Amino acid sequence: MKTKKIPQRMCLGCQESKAKRELIRIVRSPEGEFSVDTTGKKPGRGAYICPKMECFNAARKSKGLERSFKSPIDKSVYELLEQQLKELPEAEG
Repeated sequence: MKTKKIPQRMCLGCQESKAKRELIRIVRSPEGEFSVDTTGKKPGRGAYICPKMECFNAARKSKGLERSFKSPIDKSVYELLEQQLKELPEAEG
């Protein structure tokens, strides 16, 4: 019997590869709107971070999201993403 391959993604904050299901996807829609994708199925370009505020802050400081999306990200978008991350049940600290 074949073993199912578990997709791996890299966290933009801590740069560790983890199972895709353990990470939170941040997506930029085709219209250019940013949001936290809890289902992992929203259309658009996605980037992954751990459900920890340290990783979000590290990705923000290193401009990891801007590199991933190949576009500048407004400060208000970071604040919105931070608020959405804090509301998630698996988010820590």
